[in-house]
Amino acid sequence: MSMQPTSCHAAFAASRRHFLTAAVGSFLAGSVRAQPHQRTAVVDWAMFETLLALDVTPVAATELVQFRKIAVEPTVPSQVADLGLRGSPNFEMLRLSNPDLIVSSHWFSWIQDRLQQIAPVASYAVYEPGRPPYAPAEQITMTLGEKLGRTAQARSYIDAASLEIARASRRLAERTPRPVFLINLGDARHFRAFGYDSMFGDVLQRLGLRNAWAKRTSYAAAAPVPLEALAEVPEAWIVIISPVPPDAQSTLRDSPLWKALPAVREERVVVLPSINPFGALPAARRFARLLTGALAGAGGGVD
Repeated sequence: MSMQPTSCHAAFAASRRHFLTAAVGSFLAGSVRAQPHQRTAVVDWAMFETLLALDVTPVAATELVQFRKIAVEPTVPSQVADLGLRGSPNFEMLRLSNPDLIVSSHWFSWIQDRLQQIAPVASYAVYEPGRPPYAPAEQITMTLGEKLGRTAQARSYIDAASLEIARASRRLAERTPRPVFLINLGDARHFRAFGYDSMFGDVLQRLGLRNAWAKRTSYAAAAPVPLEALAEVPEAWIVIISPVPPDAQSTLRDSPLWKALPAVREERVVVLPSINPFGALPAARRFARLLTGALAGAGGGVD
């Protein structure tokens, strides 16, 4: 006798629950027992990298494959369960991961009610229009440290980040600085420019360098901007933050417009490895380290 549709549906749902439970269990096996409010899930990448910097291993987080490619650091422990896309996290997997706290940001206010049905939500804002994000990232690091019993780690990490940027600043101070464009390439004719209210722009200022992009931004960046806008500050360096789209990479090699830019002609272009463009202190430290190394290695900032 064939099974009725309702029975089929119930059997499928039970099988799915069994699969997800097993998947979460395999991710969490062997993990350290958490103290209260340390069985933490996270949906925002800036919060995710902050937790990792505090030696807090979340039970679950979003888009782990992409995080490893784009943010690169901190390293993601293997036991963290993947909740899928940031724009549409897997709520069933999140529920099965059994967090006692979900760490979020204002970017996810549209799903906050659904998150709160699973566990209490702690939401923070690193990025707001017109506000440099480094100081808020420091404050949030401290707040999370206090909330999760990692106060000493939070203070140590904040101090280490400040010291690393100060050392990089002294290294660059030996040179006569030029302004710097900080961009992501969208295609062979357009880019995204990071302004003073981006983490990249804020750290650039803390390094003692001037952002060549002085126009308005929308939540830390302006896009799409025509490539010819890079000629408006002819003395500037161009810092391209990866990833670079393959079509843009191949097209720029033969682009008369690109080759005509003063920075390109005078070899004042550097390409940095991928960095989380909307990250917190770990992204700030990675950017400072990579930018300083690239500019110093290329003779950057010397007239």
